[in-house]
Amino acid sequence: MLRQALMGLSRATTVKDLATRMPVSSAMVARFVAGEDTADAVRVARTLRDRGLAASIDHLGEDVTDPASADEATTAYLTLLDALWSARLTDTTEVSVKLSAIGQQLGDRHPELAASNARVICTAAQVCGTTVTLDMEDHTTTDATLDTLAELRRDHPTTGVAIQAQLHRSVDDCARLATPGSRVRLCKGAYAEPDEIAHTERHEVDLAFVRCLKVLMQGEGYPMVATHDPRLIRISLDIARQSGRGPDDFEFQMLYGVRPEEQQRLADQGHRVRVYVPYGADWYRYLVRRMAEKPANLGLFVRSLTSRS
Repeated sequence: MLRQALMGLSRATTVKDLATRMPVSSAMVARFVAGEDTADAVRVARTLRDRGLAASIDHLGEDVTDPASADEATTAYLTLLDALWSARLTDTTEVSVKLSAIGQQLGDRHPELAASNARVICTAAQVCGTTVTLDMEDHTTTDATLDTLAELRRDHPTTGVAIQAQLHRSVDDCARLATPGSRVRLCKGAYAEPDEIAHTERHEVDLAFVRCLKVLMQGEGYPMVATHDPRLIRISLDIARQSGRGPDDFEFQMLYGVRPEEQQRLADQGHRVRVYVPYGADWYRYLVRRMAEKPANLGLFVRSLTSRS
């Protein structure tokens, strides 16, 4: 119930207006968001690289409702990729893209806009020597996202995608995606979904995550294990060993600001660890999802709203 209330907070205009007037340097925002500008994202990617960690950078924004905004988001990614290339960071840093930020919601009026913009980003990433992973959003976009992925992979076979284990369909999706060259980021899921679509109890989601992970580890693609859960990390390592996968055959992914000590511990042990780094001015909904996943963060958020820091 608290998770649903927090997700509702993301649509509360009054709170959103108050929150977005906070400086990006305030405690809560700075903990989970690199900053507002491309330079901030590059700075964090360099710091992570120097610590032996990789990065996947997300330019924050979603649910774009006009073509101009979709084009602006696409341009932001091109600027980011150019900056990463200039900083010689593309060997350890990729980008993550929400299709709703580059036109997916405009499908009725502009059916090819999101795919076209995604192709532009993927082409630039390929030229720079890095990759793109498509973020997965709520269940209403799953089919469209996977269709776009299939189209992109014809010319850009390294394009990855996130799969949310909480959805009932995800085991089958993982089976279809566990093919040579495929890259799949498996996460629990950050959207409040209805019972008929998704597992809603924590233990059910954990079991679904393990089922999906076994399919990916035993397949021929490249699993990207997105979890901060210590138990699931241990299980993932066991499944990787049982599947004959070495440290170069899969990676862990964690969010910027969440369990940084564990990120470093795994990297120091020789595992590949990639940190999901968001940046940009449109950070509010992202932050609310972090609270929904861990309501203990709510206190820090409230203190940030009332602080002048």
